[in-house]
Amino acid sequence: MITRSGSAKWQGGLKGGKGTVSTASGALDGLAYGFNTRFEDGPGTNPEELIGAAHASCFSMALAMMLEQAGITGIDIETRSDISMDKEGEGFTVRKAHLTTTIRGEGDPETLREMAEKAKAGCPISKLLNAEITMEAQLA
Repeated sequence: MITRSGSAKWQGGLKGGKGTVSTASGALDGLAYGFNTRFEDGPGTNPEELIGAAHASCFSMALAMMLEQAGITGIDIETRSDISMDKEGEGFTVRKAHLTTTIRGEGDPETLREMAEKAKAGCPISKLLNAEITMEAQLA
């Protein structure tokens, strides 16, 4: 089993408080987050943005593996994952993730599309999300 970790520190109440997030690798080290970065357009990050980055990177790596195994060469993948959070009762719930990806590779276009669908369903972060996952895949 592989275990990776991230951490968060929070001080204060919800609206007036502030926090930082870090990763064990040091890739993120004290990156600011808060109410203003999550529900407004303040500088810093937020949990949904971080989940989107994790989802996009996981999908891209899974797809690259599948394309390579299928004999596709010249692989170049650009992906964005939009995470949608909706009000539910007294709180919020992530209901949707939408992948937008551009795939370049030398091989059968149908294989590229088929592998993209498999990666969408099979990457570990897609499996983790309890949400509807949609995708728009463009072949370049």
